[in-house]
Amino acid sequence: MSVLTDALSSARQERRAALIGYVPAGFPSADGAVDAVAAMVRAGVDVVEIGLPYSDPLMDGPTIQQAVELALRSGTSTDDVLTTVGTIAAGGTAALVMTYWNPIERYGAQRFADALATAGGAGVITPDLTPDEAASAETGWLAATDATGLDRVFLVAPSSSDERLRYTTDHCRGFVYAASTMGVTGARSSVGHAAEQLVARTRAVTDLPVCVGLGVSTGAQAAEVAGFADGVIVGSAFVRVLLDAPTPQAGEKALEALAGELADGVRSGRPR
Repeated sequence: MSVLTDALSSARQERRAALIGYVPAGFPSADGAVDAVAAMVRAGVDVVEIGLPYSDPLMDGPTIQQAVELALRSGTSTDDVLTTVGTIAAGGTAALVMTYWNPIERYGAQRFADALATAGGAGVITPDLTPDEAASAETGWLAATDATGLDRVFLVAPSSSDERLRYTTDHCRGFVYAASTMGVTGARSSVGHAAEQLVARTRAVTDLPVCVGLGVSTGAQAAEVAGFADGVIVGSAFVRVLLDAPTPQAGEKALEALAGELADGVRSGRPR
């Protein structure tokens, strides 16, 4: 099993959903991102997504856009992202890269996959790359991830047809990312009702874990999603805590508190 599959399986054995947290590399600083992940893991986060800062984050809401802009201003590069993942993976945490396709294309698909695998990364989430495009010789992404054994995660949405769900999940490894709402990322006051239906439809066509993201920000929401999903993905809420903190130390403390609340939430839910 991959380190990602192992982490998700461990959570399932504990009869709970996994908690997956996101922060961009280089935010609030290169070392700060590593420290942030350490705080999240201490409080109960099972898997981390490391964002690759990109200048045109079309699917990201204002919170993540602000954090990514700060990371880019500090000069965060793709190599810096790989270094961050390597440091985190060396500590035993399953770490994926969350990235738009353009940075991988510019770096070189096989070169990126090789470098990430060497760093100990578990896989890659590509929100704007469809499996059809990934399978093409032009992108070479399926071939690159097959050669390196990296898990590749594609997104499904409430608008996905049953045929599309089947095709997408057939090309996923590790887990399937279920976007619970249509639109950009960001914490929301409630989890969309479409999320549970989307998870049920996705489970009908795959045995892979189905993890829900886009909108979770509180322990109560985490518990709600944990009641029907295999994993709860939290991004904007973690980033917001760091943006609002007056000092890096205060940010880590607040981040650990939020992660603890969310971890309690996923442990109080009972995945179906």
